[in-house]
Amino acid sequence: MNFNRANIMNKILIIDDNPTIHQDIRKILCPPESDPQFSELEAELFDAPPETKTKAEFQVDSAFQGQEGFAKVRQALAEGAPYALAFVDVRMPPGWDGIETIRHIWDQYPELQVVICTAYSDRSWTDITRVLGCSDNLAILKKPFDNIELLQLAHALTRKWELNRQVQERLAGLDEMVRARTAELRASEERFQKAFQAASVPMAILQSRTQTCVEVNDSFLALTARQRHEIVGPAPARLEQLIPPGDYERLHERLRSGGPIRDYSCQVRRNCKEVRDTLISMESVTMGTEECLLLAVHDVTEQHQIEFQFRQAQKMEAVGQLAAGVAHDFNNLLTVIQGHASMQLSRHGLEPQTVKAFQQVQLAAERAAALTRHLLAFSRKQVMQRRPLRLNEILTRIQPMFVRMLGETISLDCQCLENLPQVLADENSIEQVLMNLVVNARDAMGDDGKLRIAAETVKVSAAAARKNPEARPGEFVRLIVADNGSGMDAATLARIFEPFFTTKPKNKGTGLGLSTVYGIVKQHEGWVEVDSTPRVGTVFRVFLPLSARPAEAAAEEPKASVEMAAAETPRETILLVEDEAPVRELMATTLTRHGYQVIQAENGPAALNLWQQATRPIDLLLTDMVMPNGLSGAALARRLLEKCATLRVLYTSGYSPELIENPDQLLEGVNFLPKPFDISKLIRTVRCCLTGTAEASLKPARAAA
Repeated sequence: MNFNRANIMNKILIIDDNPTIHQDIRKILCPPESDPQFSELEAELFDAPPETKTKAEFQVDSAFQGQEGFAKVRQALAEGAPYALAFVDVRMPPGWDGIETIRHIWDQYPELQVVICTAYSDRSWTDITRVLGCSDNLAILKKPFDNIELLQLAHALTRKWELNRQVQERLAGLDEMVRARTAELRASEERFQKAFQAASVPMAILQSRTQTCVEVNDSFLALTARQRHEIVGPAPARLEQLIPPGDYERLHERLRSGGPIRDYSCQVRRNCKEVRDTLISMESVTMGTEECLLLAVHDVTEQHQIEFQFRQAQKMEAVGQLAAGVAHDFNNLLTVIQGHASMQLSRHGLEPQTVKAFQQVQLAAERAAALTRHLLAFSRKQVMQRRPLRLNEILTRIQPMFVRMLGETISLDCQCLENLPQVLADENSIEQVLMNLVVNARDAMGDDGKLRIAAETVKVSAAAARKNPEARPGEFVRLIVADNGSGMDAATLARIFEPFFTTKPKNKGTGLGLSTVYGIVKQHEGWVEVDSTPRVGTVFRVFLPLSARPAEAAAEEPKASVEMAAAETPRETILLVEDEAPVRELMATTLTRHGYQVIQAENGPAALNLWQQATRPIDLLLTDMVMPNGLSGAALARRLLEKCATLRVLYTSGYSPELIENPDQLLEGVNFLPKPFDISKLIRTVRCCLTGTAEASLKPARAAA
């Protein structure tokens, strides 16, 4: 199927009888652009270049009934600009329902990626597959859907559709090239010889009866890593010598059945140890009076590697979503545990055994919180404060720590260019990446180990970027950590970034070190490449994009005390918004005991109603970020700041996609309180926010909200 590339722009079709669903999905996939005049005014006011907004990546069309959606799909196909993805509702009275609509569409266009959107469970997966069959082009999204989940589905499925289209075009082009080449070879012996030797596709001519090689071209020699005399000399090579036994037996059966062979998947021996994944095409030809076989081989080893990497990336993304959700819920539970434990420890007159018990509870909660931080780092949901910095300065500062960690039996060679270009990064996160890689290398090496750490600039070409689906062309700073340890086989290498996967003995590792590295680097818009050979060693290469922002002075910590004076009694009123009842009750009890007037709300709409009913001014909005009913903490703060510009805002969250998008606008302990926390940290942060000890930090946070 040939499409006009110029007309393809991640086209998405929404088929739903509810106009509100259309509006919601459009807002997520195609957010409105800001007024350029407002951006210019903001830039002039803050003496900063205007922020550039990325244009929407999707073209979204709407259909409100199944027949209408089917007609739009057919029209798009006829115009050569098909849809890549469709969001289809299950119930759409009075016409076709969603399943019938999908069946009609797939009859015409089976390549379309489909997401079934439903708030009901009246159709089981068995019922759906009975009608539509088993397909990897189908996904289900429950209503009400999560914005991030919907956006990730849109990006992943449109990208999958594009990759499938590219693979089909490449395979179709290959088949057409082989047919055209074969026709040329048959035209004349002279033309055949010239084209045969010049062909980029590895080709060979075999005697049909003995299956020995009569002639091969240079590309075939390069593929098999053999000299010409080894294949077509006095003792010509047989086909069974070039193909592993299992593949040869299946290919031989196909040959005996007669007829040409097209794109038969099998392996070809390159040498005694290496094999290449190939697609083989064979056809009978007559060379004079002798029956021969024309063999054409397409090396798809790199293509299979890219497909494997793509599937691995999809798996990692799914695991990351799961990890983030678990960490978010777990952080809420840990907040309650830590809060009540610290509240009990603040009481006087407790017996020593009771104090020790609560201290053990706090210690266990802190260890669990550390695990959730690793999960959030892997899933790229942790909040970071990025600024321009140089890796050589970080390496120089923490190199003595590496020496102590490695001990006297492992030598460290740290090669770092001076004045490396800056990268926009969170310093603590980069240090964690380095520490995790060094610890991983140390554990893989024995005595007399050698560890090399280097940082350099590198320019990634478009050709090099195509070999890795996570890479992209451009200039980067490349961090290299290489060891001569035990190395890893291919099976282990494929799983090293999975959370909780470890090759270390029991109780010797959490399995989160490398998954944390993966998540941090991805959150910095970079990627990680790994090469490893058993009993030789491992090389990690971390690519980080260069910073376009100028260097800036490190922000000073607030100098004013956040502790309340002994004689000071708080009189402020706090609007507390938290959807988790145990967390909300803990926070309200703690704040009330410390003299604050607390108004509690379980979600954003309830908070707006309480704001209207309040009989006294509200001084602080203390809100969770991720809440139900379609109104997040950031959106709530934006509405209330329109009503009262002097309102203080303090955000709290286990993780928040909205905060992740503006990490530089947050200052932990001033306008952001990460979960889990104990009551002392809650009181200190609330006091700091109310007293305005870091006014400059609060203003950007309001803008980000």
